[in-house]
Amino acid sequence: MTKNEALELIRANIVTYGHHLYLVQGGPNPRYIYSIGLRDTIGAELILAGAAFYSANQGFEVVRRLASMLKESSSRSEADYSLRELGTFSLREVHPTWSSKLILGALDYYKVSVVPALQIVPEAEHRTIDVPNLSQAFSPPSEPIWQWLENSWDYQVPKNSKVITSLDALHGAPITEAARWEETDWELFPGCATDVAKEDMRAVPFGTLLGADPSLRPVTELMVGKALRREPGEVEWSPWGSSSSDDDE
Repeated sequence: MTKNEALELIRANIVTYGHHLYLVQGGPNPRYIYSIGLRDTIGAELILAGAAFYSANQGFEVVRRLASMLKESSSRSEADYSLRELGTFSLREVHPTWSSKLILGALDYYKVSVVPALQIVPEAEHRTIDVPNLSQAFSPPSEPIWQWLENSWDYQVPKNSKVITSLDALHGAPITEAARWEETDWELFPGCATDVAKEDMRAVPFGTLLGADPSLRPVTELMVGKALRREPGEVEWSPWGSSSSDDDE
């Protein structure tokens, strides 16, 4: 799709739905969704950054429903917004240093350098480690999970590597088991993978967990089919499972 075709699609969606939604994913940074077209109705665009608790489809639904609620309201409430089965959300203003990096499509569409934006923030129960504080100026040391918006990827694995992990890990539990099954596919869990229910598993960029815990760097050096393990609270890793027996032969 050419740039002109993309702009025409955005215009068409704004006419039809009142806004256009962008999903950005595929690199080392967490997935995020943002709107184009709400500036002229509610005064700002919406950004749902990270929030790996939710699927992409659920993320779209959160943004759509909040946009509808805000359009129907005469003023933006300081109170939280309940979306029933999806949970409760609050809004906070986005610092320009974030919007200039995240909502490039909106800047291009409006032909401006700054667009007001509001971050959609899940309640604590549904807030994962990839949800940044967009109200503060962008800083890799302050938001290491999002550092690759600015920093170069310096690991020896593809920057689009995906990790299967658990909600416990995405709520901050330290990783103790790691395995590499394919070139860009990994499993990292805070405990035994077999103890994690399917509905509690999530696929996230490897960069999410590396940003949260730099001691995972040795995991990036694993060969395909190998695994590592460590005790809770430990930093050092040891070969695990078939990996250790193969190395001993």
